[in-house]
Amino acid sequence: MNSILPVTPKEISYRLISLAPHNSATIIAELTFVRTHLNKIKPSLINPGYLVSFVKDLDSTNMQSKIITYLFCGLLLMMILFSLASFFQGANKEFLYYSGYAFFLGLMLFIKAIYSYNTSWFGFFQETYLDFIMQCAGIFLYMLFMQKFLSTRQYHPFLYKLYYTGEILLVVSIAAYTFAHYFTANYALENHIENSTKILLLVMVLFFLVYSTRVWNDRLLRYLFWGNLFLLIFSLLSLLMLNRDIITGNLPVILKSSLFYYDIGLLIELIFFLLGLNHKNKRQLISQARERERLKAKDQMNEYEKEIAIYKAQQQERERISADMHDELGSGMTAIRLMSEIARKKMKENTPVEIEKISHSADEVLNKMNAIIWSMNSGNDTIDNLVSYIRAYALEYFENTSIDCKIFTPDHIEPTELAGDKRRNLFLCVKETLNNVLKHSKATELRIDFKIDQALTIKIMDNGIGIDMQKIRQFGNGLKNIAKRIESIGGIYQIENNMGTVTVLRLPL
Repeated sequence: MNSILPVTPKEISYRLISLAPHNSATIIAELTFVRTHLNKIKPSLINPGYLVSFVKDLDSTNMQSKIITYLFCGLLLMMILFSLASFFQGANKEFLYYSGYAFFLGLMLFIKAIYSYNTSWFGFFQETYLDFIMQCAGIFLYMLFMQKFLSTRQYHPFLYKLYYTGEILLVVSIAAYTFAHYFTANYALENHIENSTKILLLVMVLFFLVYSTRVWNDRLLRYLFWGNLFLLIFSLLSLLMLNRDIITGNLPVILKSSLFYYDIGLLIELIFFLLGLNHKNKRQLISQARERERLKAKDQMNEYEKEIAIYKAQQQERERISADMHDELGSGMTAIRLMSEIARKKMKENTPVEIEKISHSADEVLNKMNAIIWSMNSGNDTIDNLVSYIRAYALEYFENTSIDCKIFTPDHIEPTELAGDKRRNLFLCVKETLNNVLKHSKATELRIDFKIDQALTIKIMDNGIGIDMQKIRQFGNGLKNIAKRIESIGGIYQIENNMGTVTVLRLPL
């Protein structure tokens, strides 16, 4: 009899049998088994008009499992999009590998759900060959992902070798399975390759679980441990249902499906993977924040070192200039003063006024130059040195005047560092104040008090006529310069009348 296929194009396992009324026939069917362990022989006589509904009835027996598979495939699609987005944003290869794993696994489950209980050539091809190949390809990419995700080469050498061995196993299995499928008729060999590969993969999962317990402090591995443990349990249950006649009694149809248990295992594994990914992202954010802080601190340290280098260079330049001034200008001014003194002695009563002025100017310039040299020398950048210099300067300044100068200092002064600009400005403020006392106060006594605690306080008091704050112009820009100098270094300047003029200079330390 002729082999007539049904009108439905994707159903190729049905044949039309025509028999006249009241006739009988003996039909011998030659069957060619599909090379899969899911072969079933279920002879049924169906009216051609009811064939479509018959196939739908068969398909509906597994509809609940299909719905769950479709939902899980949707989750895998979201993971694919998420992984690709992460890859393109951060160029992390592990996400590309994971997207490939999710793609092959999701495509395998999707095709399996669509073509279950249907007898099309593609369904047979998927069940006999493509199913195992896609599963192996997905697991191969998953192993590559795990190597990158866990940085196994750096932190877990055992896992790196384990996954590397698994990758070789999968490549060999795919090659052997393809050869057995297309170049031999030995289905037993083909089935043995598939089952052996799955068993070896489950053994590798066991190795991973045992290793994870040994590094239990690694929280990321703990998440993956639980995910792989549940996947192992449900995969074993699914494998047993495929290869053993398990009595399931009156359980719902969905609980009798091996695919359902495999989907559940994958879903739980995916949940724990997402928890692990979230933990790793948090850890990376913390690590990146610490790295940014480290780089920031390093940049600050470089800036500090740069500032210190500049400061040292400035100090060296100051010392060089002060040394040059002392050696060159100092000796020259001293020579001018000596020669003017010699000329004045030789001329005696006939000494010109100009020579007197030259001698006096030379003294003034020499004193000013010595003050400048002192202020520029970084070796003098201490409070005790400043107090000593002001004391010596003040006593010498009023030595040949009518003003009796008294200075009071603490018994012990710590050699606390004081920046050169602060030291110089303080001294110039004191110098200007002493100049004002000599020129305008008409005083006979002057007292200078030094107090050192949280600040350096210099109090200058005279017994003169005091200062009229309404007529301050007579002092020119002197007082203004004092105020500007002390403010520029963060200090406080006060001047008042109290049985003479009282000037207070205060610099916080």
